[in-house]
Amino acid sequence: MNAPHPPPHGLDEAQALRLDAEDPGHRDLFHVPPADGGRYPDAAYLAGNSLGLQPRATRDELLADLDAWRRLGVEGHLEAERPWLPYHELLTGPAARLVGALPSETVVMNSLTVNLHLLMVSFYRPSGRRTRIVIEDSAFPSDSYAVRSQARFHGLDPDETVVRLRPRPGEDTLRTEDVTGYLAAEGDRVALVLLGGVNYLTGELMDIPAVTAAGRAAGAVVGWDLAHAVGNVPLALHDWDVDFAAWCSYKYLNSGPGALAGVFVHERHLGDPSLPRFEGWWSTEAATRFEMTPVSRPPATVEAWQISNPPIFAMGPVRTSLELFDRIGMPALRERSLRLTGYLERLLDEVTADRPLTVVTPRDPQRRGCQLSVRIGAGSAAELTKRLRHEHGVIADAREPDIVRFAPVPLYSTYHDCWRAADALAATVAVAR
Repeated sequence: MNAPHPPPHGLDEAQALRLDAEDPGHRDLFHVPPADGGRYPDAAYLAGNSLGLQPRATRDELLADLDAWRRLGVEGHLEAERPWLPYHELLTGPAARLVGALPSETVVMNSLTVNLHLLMVSFYRPSGRRTRIVIEDSAFPSDSYAVRSQARFHGLDPDETVVRLRPRPGEDTLRTEDVTGYLAAEGDRVALVLLGGVNYLTGELMDIPAVTAAGRAAGAVVGWDLAHAVGNVPLALHDWDVDFAAWCSYKYLNSGPGALAGVFVHERHLGDPSLPRFEGWWSTEAATRFEMTPVSRPPATVEAWQISNPPIFAMGPVRTSLELFDRIGMPALRERSLRLTGYLERLLDEVTADRPLTVVTPRDPQRRGCQLSVRIGAGSAAELTKRLRHEHGVIADAREPDIVRFAPVPLYSTYHDCWRAADALAATVAVAR
């Protein structure tokens, strides 16, 4: 049994509850899992950076789409309340507004890594000296696998072709000037820059416009994996001149496990016949799709990158979630995120001060989203998150060997969730001696 522990000083439970009364968020729109331990009925859910919670509206709206299939069969393509043939267009406007893009630049389709490969077919075109792909050393493994396999596909050695940018010795995150400095010095050998907008491990928000400008000035194509950025931080992909981007929808977009992903391609590339693309039935113009001609006539929009007809029952939860973001607005969510994450940071400062724990996420609020990553000095990160859940009802997630991630999502997380996380961490990790 754990010995009694003092609460974090200065910011007590009563204050957390007062802050929730003043700044309540939108928790009522979501299903919160029950606690699997501790003294509170609901979990303190701080793992939305891994899988977002289910909106309460999702079930009924998904069942309505299923019911249209039951009632209409094939005629649902045109006669359902939300007809299936153009269903993906219901998602285009909200997705475009969320990432700061034109509707013609935005489409929801496939899964994230599939989309990255389809985009690299078009935008990774090594030639002569210009062959390198620049990623961060702590890129999500799927991105690393994807770019290495693209290098091999082009007959190149991935160990020589893929450049992994590392933080300076003794630091945990990349400095913008080190990324732009590399591009200024070595940019004539870089074909593609593909970085995470928010790093999955550390929670660092990259300076997307500065890195994009540096990469394009060096003659490289610049793409972004926005898995941990979309729905987490404000984006302006069109105005930032990003060449392409891809993201998933199951984290901050709360669209369910393995949910459909999204794609952005800047309008300057749309309709460019010199760009190679893989094609399928949905790559051709919608107006001529059922003429059944053997040659595709792709539209001058990002929809030319589509291949297959969309899975309607997978699109439904994405549509439901995007409508929430459209209604509430990313600016309001970002403001609450800054308040909520700042509160958690202050609590963690007190907990980590005398324990073998270190917050590795940048302290500057403009250099992070809502996630705070804590490095543990001893033991297993997975074992610690297991104890947090089963002993205290706090759900965070682990990235082995030593990172525990806490993400107070502004849509549904509370100040009391943050207090519970800090209190549980103080109870579980012994004070250093």
